[in-house]
Amino acid sequence: MQTVFLFMNKYIYIIILLVGLSSCSEYQKALKSEDTATKFKLGEDLYNEGKYDKANKLFAQIVPNYRGKPQAEKLMYLYSQSFYKMNDYYIAGYQFERFASSYPKSEKLAEASFLSAKSNYMLSPIYTKDQTETKKAIEKLQEFINAFPDSEYIAEANKLVKELDYKLENKAYSIAKQYDQISDYEASIKSFDNFIFDFPGSTLREDALFYKLDATYKLAINSVERKKQIRLNTAKTGVETFNKAYPNSKHVEEVNAMFNKIQEELKQYSNKANI
Repeated sequence: MQTVFLFMNKYIYIIILLVGLSSCSEYQKALKSEDTATKFKLGEDLYNEGKYDKANKLFAQIVPNYRGKPQAEKLMYLYSQSFYKMNDYYIAGYQFERFASSYPKSEKLAEASFLSAKSNYMLSPIYTKDQTETKKAIEKLQEFINAFPDSEYIAEANKLVKELDYKLENKAYSIAKQYDQISDYEASIKSFDNFIFDFPGSTLREDALFYKLDATYKLAINSVERKKQIRLNTAKTGVETFNKAYPNSKHVEEVNAMFNKIQEELKQYSNKANI
């Protein structure tokens, strides 16, 4: 019985191997063939099987031959999709954009336009890196949202924009905080001011205001004498503004400690005035 089982396994393996070799041979023949219809048919079959790289190579060979023909729209859609499925988002974004401009009446127009924008989203790096691609992705997604307000992809597009906006927030916030950490308090204050202006509804607003206050306080405490009183008063105003905005802040103890120190430092100036 065991011998029969081993024989059957070997037989099945041989069949699978032969089928694989036959398929590989068919693909190689198609690559070398001059028959564009064969390439198209096999390319579509391979695409449907999830073999996007092989399908892509066949499509690339025949794209020029189908320009102006009825099948061109389908071919260009599959060709664009094959790049997207292979995670080649630079080319996918370009090809989907090209598809959308070439076939403005296509039933795939909204999908292609969305995937073109989403390809840009996929290229957006982590927030610590340069955010040029992130800004471009937001622009492209917003263009899609404006052009297709009733599309089935609107909810996802809005979600992606929100994610990218938050990434820009994190970038701006981290830069401002880094200035504070290296004791460049003036640059930190300016950066947090810009952050608060650019992202008024940010979930990081409370922390941004606190670290701006922290930089203002440290700048005042460490100032040269001729600038110290003015900066201490600025810091005192900052404490009052922060406490008014966030009376129950998680930073309340630190803010109160700053206020007490500022009051203590300011006493020397009132004492001098009374002498």
